[in-house]
Amino acid sequence: MNNKKNVMLRLAKQPYRSSNLVTAAVELLRQAQHDGSFRLIFSLCLLTTTACAQVTAPSAASVAPAARQVAAPVQAAPLPAVDGAPDATASWKLIRLIKLPNPGAASLDRRGALYVADADNNLRQYGPEGLLLNTYAPAQPGHVAQVEAWNVTTTLVFNDDRQQLVLLDRFLTLITEMRLADFLDGTVRVATLAPDNRIWLLDESNLVLREFDPNTRLVIQNTPLDLIIGRARPDFRFLRQYQNNTYLVDRNTGIYVFDNLGTYRKKMPIAGLSMVGFRGDEMYYFADEALHFAHLYNQTERRVALPAAVPAAEVRQVLVGEGFAYIFTAVGVTVYQYN
Repeated sequence: MNNKKNVMLRLAKQPYRSSNLVTAAVELLRQAQHDGSFRLIFSLCLLTTTACAQVTAPSAASVAPAARQVAAPVQAAPLPAVDGAPDATASWKLIRLIKLPNPGAASLDRRGALYVADADNNLRQYGPEGLLLNTYAPAQPGHVAQVEAWNVTTTLVFNDDRQQLVLLDRFLTLITEMRLADFLDGTVRVATLAPDNRIWLLDESNLVLREFDPNTRLVIQNTPLDLIIGRARPDFRFLRQYQNNTYLVDRNTGIYVFDNLGTYRKKMPIAGLSMVGFRGDEMYYFADEALHFAHLYNQTERRVALPAAVPAAEVRQVLVGEGFAYIFTAVGVTVYQYN
């Protein structure tokens, strides 16, 4: 028993190492064999268990207090790479050609109707399959820079040369006209109609994104863009609000995204575009002789090849609805059934 106490005393005075515990266990085993003590055997079991446990235990310095522990950041799963070749499995079925030389600004509404400005800046309304429904001829000539018809009940026509907003009903009957010079000091480059019937304007003179209420004829809010754009020289071409976000297309640098209150969110560095479209949860655009569909939420992208009969170099823009697609060239608009 005295030998056992001596072993334990030497162990207590030595540095805390697993090798010391093993040495002590060997001595206790020899003593147990000598005097048959069950207590020594129990001490042996206790020491060997402690030695095994302490080998894998972290040092005290590596464990943060509970109140200061920081959770590891959650990393998103890697996105699938976009195949270099466009998807050729998309189904294109030719329906008809709308003969409309040099078609201009265009838009789709929720029902699939197509709105196109012709070379004389008249606005034409077509059914989803390309049959003419209505035509709006303005009393005074003006260049149609943008058309927004998504709301169905109200269609916005923006004449940039006259700095004029025109609101039409779903039959292209005039509701009202507004000269922006009566309400703003700057020059508006692009405009679009929001779902709440307010109007977003890009004031190019002052580099400000403005929200305008056509009922009260007042500017509701302003978002300065000088700090967002920096020293870049923008070339704004298109403006559209979709699913509570506002997308401002700058041909030189990319797409600026704002929320429905005009707060800046992010920039999508896709240069060289003059317009974008939306279909479901995807934003689409025509570039590199193919249609690009970028998902708005999971950051994936897919490419779709155009019909083989369409010369990609002659395509000016493409609009895609739920069941039909419209390819614009210098000779008119080709209507395809698209899946």
